[in-house]
Amino acid sequence: MRHLKAMTGALALAGLASAASAVRADPIEDFYKGKTVTIVTSTGAGGAYDLSARTMARYLPKYLPGAPAFAIKNMPGAGHVLATNYMYNQAPKDGTWIAVVNNAIPMVQALDGKGVRFDSRKIKWIGSLGTSNLLSVAWSKSGVKTMDDVFAHEVTTGATGTGSGAFLYPTAMNKILGTKWKVVLGYNSSAEIDLAMTRGEVVARGGASYRSFLAERPEWMKDKLVNVLLQVGGVREADLPDVPLMYELGKTPEQQQVLKLISSSVAMGKPFLTPPEIPDDRLKALRHAFDLTVRDPEFIAEATKLELDLNPSDGEFIAGVARDTIDAPSDLIAKAKDAIEPPGSGKAE
Repeated sequence: MRHLKAMTGALALAGLASAASAVRADPIEDFYKGKTVTIVTSTGAGGAYDLSARTMARYLPKYLPGAPAFAIKNMPGAGHVLATNYMYNQAPKDGTWIAVVNNAIPMVQALDGKGVRFDSRKIKWIGSLGTSNLLSVAWSKSGVKTMDDVFAHEVTTGATGTGSGAFLYPTAMNKILGTKWKVVLGYNSSAEIDLAMTRGEVVARGGASYRSFLAERPEWMKDKLVNVLLQVGGVREADLPDVPLMYELGKTPEQQQVLKLISSSVAMGKPFLTPPEIPDDRLKALRHAFDLTVRDPEFIAEATKLELDLNPSDGEFIAGVARDTIDAPSDLIAKAKDAIEPPGSGKAE
């Protein structure tokens, strides 16, 4: 009888321990433990997006339950549309694939749509490292010093594809303002465009994040190897008070409104995403890990040293910017869409 009571007590304790263990079990930790999370970057190796992805990959495992390994996959092409299409349609939707893409992606969907097989409103946005204005710079030896020169004569500028800001912004300015940008397509990365400038293949480069440009080419600014012609964003950078914003070049209120819409996605900074249909608990875990990472003192110190953009935004804010861009008034979208229509597309000018 005493033995039976002892066995009953032991079984009861075992049951309680088992129940307690079940309560303590973390399904997110169980899922990620032993797995590899892939971060896709929509550019080639060596650029600011690639650097942001690799830096994030060193710190995210500290805050994602299960401490999975991280790998980087470069997927340049079509002005960042290729990688976004892949993430939306082909990447596993289980929380093991994330990506950092160009902030122009929602604008490409709203205004261009060429090659787009995604809906930015359904993408699950994780967060953004931050933002700074996008620059157009010209190689100083070319003699192009200000936007007045771009109004006066043809200026060649490199771009990766029709979905990139390096293509969209010059095209819009040509249509709306009468500038004379000549966009040369086909480069795989911003680093290739930079090299093309030094070789004289092109004169200028657009769509370069100010802070990232300082990180990639600090000597170019310090030694005045390039002239900063233009900023794209909402407010001028404090360090560049005399360089005009794109929308400020508009000669009428309507022109300024259209150019502001085309500039709107800059607020997304360098956004990280994961595919739609990811389980809610894993999206929540990714967002939480991202938010903790960007507040990590060691991460901040490294990002500062690398001169990465670091003005973080959470996933809900980024999702809101994407929705606002796509859901802008139809008449404004129509005018902006016409402004970025590639030359020779067959549409009447």
